[in-house]
Amino acid sequence: MLRDYLQPELIRFHVKAQDWQTAIYLGGELLVNQQICTQKYIDACIQASYDLGPYMVISPGIALAHSRPENGALQIGMSIITLDPAVNFGNKNNDPVGLLITFCGIDHNSHIGMLQELATFLMDERNQQFLFKVNTAEELITYLQDSERKM
Repeated sequence: MLRDYLQPELIRFHVKAQDWQTAIYLGGELLVNQQICTQKYIDACIQASYDLGPYMVISPGIALAHSRPENGALQIGMSIITLDPAVNFGNKNNDPVGLLITFCGIDHNSHIGMLQELATFLMDERNQQFLFKVNTAEELITYLQDSERKM
């Protein structure tokens, strides 16, 4: 299922970002370019972190950027970028972030399946380590396909 949301155009590796705001912008730009969300949605992701703090840093080195559907989500989708070097998001327990997943859903329920799959995938330490090491979109997509077959 995750592979259904990830085309090579939504994956980038070794992205340079001087701060967390730029990282979210760059991850979100991939979604905007594929017409999955508007720029307003990405701006709202950044604003949410200003308003609520670094809640989107979900585990050591991994952040999950998102906003409310009404802020410009057009489709269900996600992008994945690795950051090189990793960037501090302000979460003292889980910084720096080297993997940023930006996602959106068109309502409050439609993306739940995608998030459940993502959570299950990320719970496996081997999968997390793979995400930090992978260098090509094709390699990542193949790994996701193989992982889904094993589930």
